[in-house]
Amino acid sequence: MRGIYLRGVIVKIKFIYLIILMVLLFSIFSYYNSFEKVEGNLQDSLLESPDSPDTNIKIIAIDDESLADLGQWPWPRYFYADLINMLSKGNPAVIGIDVLFSEETNNPEYDKAFAEAMKSFGRVVLPVYGEFDTYTRLDNMEAVNLYEPISILKSNSVLGHINGFADGSESISFGFDGDGIMRKGLLYFTYNERQINSFDWAVYSEYIKQTQGYYPEMDVPLLGGNRFYIDYVGGPGQYEAIPFHLVLDGSIPPEYFEDAIVLIGPYTVGIAKDTYMTPLDHQQPMYGVEVHANAIQTLLYKNYRQEVHPVINIIILIFLGILGYCIHKRLKPLHSALLMIVSCIAYISIAKLIFSRGFILQLIYPVVLTVLTYLLTLIYKYIQEQIERRRITDVFGKYVAPQVVEQILIKGEEGLKLGGSRKEISVLFVDIRGFTPLSEKVEPEEVVEILNEYLNLCAQSIFDYDGTLDKFIGDATMAIFNAPLDLEDHAFKAVQAALSMKNGSETLQKKLEEKFGKSVQFGIGINTGHAIIGNIGAKFRMDYTAIGDTVNTAARLESNAKPGQIIISQSTYELVKDKIDATPLGEIKVKGKEKGISAYQVDGIKINVEKGV
Repeated sequence: MRGIYLRGVIVKIKFIYLIILMVLLFSIFSYYNSFEKVEGNLQDSLLESPDSPDTNIKIIAIDDESLADLGQWPWPRYFYADLINMLSKGNPAVIGIDVLFSEETNNPEYDKAFAEAMKSFGRVVLPVYGEFDTYTRLDNMEAVNLYEPISILKSNSVLGHINGFADGSESISFGFDGDGIMRKGLLYFTYNERQINSFDWAVYSEYIKQTQGYYPEMDVPLLGGNRFYIDYVGGPGQYEAIPFHLVLDGSIPPEYFEDAIVLIGPYTVGIAKDTYMTPLDHQQPMYGVEVHANAIQTLLYKNYRQEVHPVINIIILIFLGILGYCIHKRLKPLHSALLMIVSCIAYISIAKLIFSRGFILQLIYPVVLTVLTYLLTLIYKYIQEQIERRRITDVFGKYVAPQVVEQILIKGEEGLKLGGSRKEISVLFVDIRGFTPLSEKVEPEEVVEILNEYLNLCAQSIFDYDGTLDKFIGDATMAIFNAPLDLEDHAFKAVQAALSMKNGSETLQKKLEEKFGKSVQFGIGINTGHAIIGNIGAKFRMDYTAIGDTVNTAARLESNAKPGQIIISQSTYELVKDKIDATPLGEIKVKGKEKGISAYQVDGIKINVEKGV
């Protein structure tokens, strides 16, 4: 028993260690965001939601329609000069051109016209592109090369980089295995100790300078690698995209772009590999110029998002692990499962609320930890239950019937309370006839051996027919049928058990006859009626048994039975008369009763019943 208790303590200690280890492991995963791809997808699905695009941000698209109208790519640079001159009549706030002009052309006059148009307007942003080493680290965003517009264009424009790194981009090592979704913008990087701001920031800054008279401070909350979350308003096509050629030929009046942020860029896959999957649409790619529009709106509206400090995520994991363990182990499995589901939904709801306030809580690690804590606690409780079942079975199984043990296991402490209930049962008493004379002729050790063989036969016969072994009384045995478990045809089951004892004893009789020259036989009595069934005794020592006149009558019938005889009462006979062959014995006078008891001798089971007919 001590060994079983110690096993339970060891399992409990190991389980606590397992919970601690699991929380520690998830804390490490959380800190390094080891499953960033899954985390990102979960945030995209549960946290991201579409918004309204700012109608003051307008895209002039270099699309298939314009290519068909104006000719094949690349276009002469005077196209851009003419477009800027046309737009300047409408006085937009700023113009950003998402096309890299890093190479000289065969027509310097076109470059000059382009430069003069930009100089005249004064608020044109051109892109630069930084080249990074493959193993660039987040804490050192230093470009190894920079592609800039040619000198004449560079000197007449504002510059901003157009580098974009989707999560898991192969062009730069950010130390994680991402999913290729463009969730973040790169606000700036350095090149030769010079800070290169992003195209988005340059456009935003020029817009603020034009509309409010000052350049804004760079107060954007950043992630590692000088990145910031882009608050996408939707999937591809949310911003108005006007074909380039329609603006150039005046079909769209310049006044339409008054005070607007105008972005010019490729809007077809035919001229540039500048498309990205975004959080709100993992299927249809978005053009780079649209990504810039979303990033600029993020800066305009200051819809910044910050990841909470890693320590906060770890504290949440520790709290959820401890809370889940403490609560789940006290609840039933169904209630525990409901609590687990409610906890996950509540946490996600809280994360959405916090997300709307600009802060990002991790999802995958707390949710999975909550589910695993529930599952591990369920497994723990199952193991504990099996240990307890084994303990109870080991302790009580040798003293009481398996049905009684089962009742204790099912009802727990309730099954061990004093008390009883009235119920119809069949009671069987069996005693070994001739045992006393035999015990006088053999050694004590042999007496115990013989007694154990007979009692084992009795117990096995009782269990074979679903009876409950109530107790051994010296060389006698008491059994009850139909308690604690309901048993159909319990009177017939009792008779079958009695016949099994009688038949099984024949082998033992021959063995004793050969060895000692004497033999023993069973005398069996069976009665059916109502009795009080339950735990009877003191609080510190009790027996599961039956009491009442029904029990006493069965004992009296057994005491009147001759060796090898099975006697049943009238009440038992009425229940089994169609299934057995019996000989009436008339009324038997028994001790303690004024009136005799009508009794029958069981001769066997009817042939048709035995054959199952």
